Amino acid sequence: MTSGTDTTAAGAGGARPTSRDVARAAGVSQAAVSLVMGDKWRGRVAETTAERVRAAAHRLGYRPNLAARNLRLGRTRTALLVVPALTNEFFAGVYTGAARVAARHDFGVVLYPSPDGVGPARDPFPSARAALDGILASSMAAGAVAALRGDDLPLVMLDSDPAGDPGATTVNLDLADGMRRITDHLLAHGHRHFLHLASAVDSWTFDVRAAELAARTARVPGATVRTVRSALTVEAAVAALEQALRTPGPVRPTAVVCDDDKLAAGAYKAARRTGLRVPDDLSVTGFDDLSLATAIEPELTTVRLPAEEFGERGMTALLAVLDGRAPETAPLPVELIVRGSTGPAPTGVRQTCAPAGSATGRGTRPRQDPSDRP
Repeated sequence: MTSGTDTTAAGAGGARPTSRDVARAAGVSQAAVSLVMGDKWRGRVAETTAERVRAAAHRLGYRPNLAARNLRLGRTRTALLVVPALTNEFFAGVYTGAARVAARHDFGVVLYPSPDGVGPARDPFPSARAALDGILASSMAAGAVAALRGDDLPLVMLDSDPAGDPGATTVNLDLADGMRRITDHLLAHGHRHFLHLASAVDSWTFDVRAAELAARTARVPGATVRTVRSALTVEAAVAALEQALRTPGPVRPTAVVCDDDKLAAGAYKAARRTGLRVPDDLSVTGFDDLSLATAIEPELTTVRLPAEEFGERGMTALLAVLDGRAPETAPLPVELIVRGSTGPAPTGVRQTCAPAGSATGRGTRPRQDPSDRP
């Protein structure tokens, strides 16, 4: 037990230790303690001195008074992470990565959903600009957080159009490369007739995937792409793809390229309902590599997105902006994970015919141009 006069282990009288106590124990000035504890000592305090200050602070149990420091600096040390949904595990990974980096810098991250990512997002505080130091927005439309940000709150957009908000920093995944890898994988297996089960959400992230699929297949003679749009649920995907597969056309698609893994799970069910086997009759691919990808049978070929690393990169970029430094904005690489849902294109695929009594010509209209909007 420490006595009240032992200031090498506690503040005078057993009170909470102060920077003055640390300075005395380390044999330095209070200014030096402030620089070291604020991580601003490099180039101003010797490294051996900084180590001595940190050792003294640890021995005394000293913690900086963050509330007083934040008030002095005019900062709350709080960032807001805005996401389209809390039910998607990708965004949980983004939050985990962002919060990990934030914690190392004494920041907190508040998670806030804005349905569908198109906004406008409602202000969760009496005034976001007074309660926050900055905003991270993942997979959101450029204007969705305008009401929160105002004219001056630092903003980092994740998975968003780099040209969407000139005042924002953007950090992206290499989505085009992911779709390029999927398309090349299917083309190498002889597939020429693709059905793109695309997200119905009007978003840059899905536009990139559609554009790359169209560009890649356009290079191959005889390759076709038909686009069907669906809400991002398994149920909607089943309905959209089942109708597409039952609708007569020149040729039946041999590969379904899905904008995310939930759509791919719906594609499995639609294939089974129409008497098609995955991958013998129909190859299916996803995007994200959620836990769902290995829960279905056969396991899903998909693109793995590094969600936690993405969140880390985003929070690091926001901290750089707050410190007046240039953030790292190079796209993060993604990885194609090949599993059992893809295989060689079946031979002898002919015109599809709607079974007797089935509904045709309603709902989603076939599109030859992947960028065509309903």
